[in-house]
Amino acid sequence: MTSKPTATEAAAARLRALIGKEVHVSDWLTIDQARVNLFADATSDHQWIHVDPRRAATGPFGGTIAHGYLTLSLYPHLRGLVSEDCPIAPGVTSIVNYGLNKVRFPSPVKVGARIRARCTLLAVEDVQGGLQITEQYAVEIEGGAKPACVAEAIVRLGF
Repeated sequence: MTSKPTATEAAAARLRALIGKEVHVSDWLTIDQARVNLFADATSDHQWIHVDPRRAATGPFGGTIAHGYLTLSLYPHLRGLVSEDCPIAPGVTSIVNYGLNKVRFPSPVKVGARIRARCTLLAVEDVQGGLQITEQYAVEIEGGAKPACVAEAIVRLGF
């Protein structure tokens, strides 16, 4: 007699079948000055290139740009990890950011630009209490030739 797979086993099988595939493309998000300023306040990084539009207008990018770490920090939102309406896998009860690998910021995000995330599943591992997944998180800038951010995000899924 074969037993029914657990939620973790079922999710692992479903996710492993997707390794190497793009698993999520977010909606476009406009990066406005208010968001950049709030991030600057939260991190105490008030460098002029981010928060002083007048001075930045004469700088290397012709205006203010988002912090690279702001772009990186949008992973949970752009990936949809914070939405209970659309779980990453059936049966998931918790999602914890576990870490990052190979983070790069190839191109700046100018304030006013629209960005979106493209996520490709790279690995699925069994861990105590659930699964650990690794995804490539690539943030594209609308009309841009290079991505704003490329990172491997590691997330733990609890069941």
